[in-house]
Amino acid sequence: MAATGSVTTAPQQTAAARLRARLETGRLLVTPSCGDALSARLIEDAGFDAMFMSGFAVSAHRIGAPDAGLISYGEMRDAVRDICAVTKLPVLADGDTGYGNAMNVRRTVAGYARAGAAAVMIEDQVAPKRCGHTKGKLVVDRAEAIDRVRAADDARRASGQDILIIARTDARHGHGLDEALARAEAFHAAGADILFVEAPHSEAEMRRICSELPGWKMANMVEGGATPILPPEQLADIGYNHAAYPLTLMSAAMRAMQDALAALRDGQPPQGLLAFEELRRLVGFNDYYDLETRYSDRRPD
Repeated sequence: MAATGSVTTAPQQTAAARLRARLETGRLLVTPSCGDALSARLIEDAGFDAMFMSGFAVSAHRIGAPDAGLISYGEMRDAVRDICAVTKLPVLADGDTGYGNAMNVRRTVAGYARAGAAAVMIEDQVAPKRCGHTKGKLVVDRAEAIDRVRAADDARRASGQDILIIARTDARHGHGLDEALARAEAFHAAGADILFVEAPHSEAEMRRICSELPGWKMANMVEGGATPILPPEQLADIGYNHAAYPLTLMSAAMRAMQDALAALRDGQPPQGLLAFEELRRLVGFNDYYDLETRYSDRRPD
């Protein structure tokens, strides 16, 4: 018999299970990308079904540095934890190269799962890695790339954690699309749930990726990058299941901050600001006030 005052609740569905169920609907999953907890709040408030945690954005927000392998596993894991703590949405999180060899990949996958991520992305670049749409990319050999995915799959099985694996290849840049496709197919066989061939150069290449590869496929919509920016309905028609927008929010925010700073510098009032009431709501003050009343008879002004 349960103790007096105890509450029995049904087990909650994991974030990975909710993400899996959403992908199984067959509708394209569109995920804006966050780099911190505040941008995660905004994505949820806007009504999206999930979000992607971009390594580019985290590196910029957290250490003010480019996505060139400068940020560490610990800093990225902490970003996953902070973001997952403020949202109920599934978070697909960038795990870069896994931050070392196959054993490091295992640690990364287990750590991201404990931090709350619904999915972790592991790529085949040489460390230190860099943004997939910038110069200087190199990839490890195919056997090592497959080992990373195998290690990721082993980690989730050994830990008992439910987390999806996104396997990314950057081989298109230096080795051509055929090698990228061969790697992605091998990643699927090694246990990857979502396949991500980075930086195709044309719609024809995108269609080939989706027609030749098994399972779920991810498109990366980087404004100004190598891949054509196509509308969601066209991406779905091509065969993609997931479309990530890694830089859209950060670019929009940086532009707005530059405009506000320029106005302040020139002695002008910045335009287009949120009302203070809306800013407080988005940061979470209203939820805080509602909870606060449980512990005090005083209501905030």
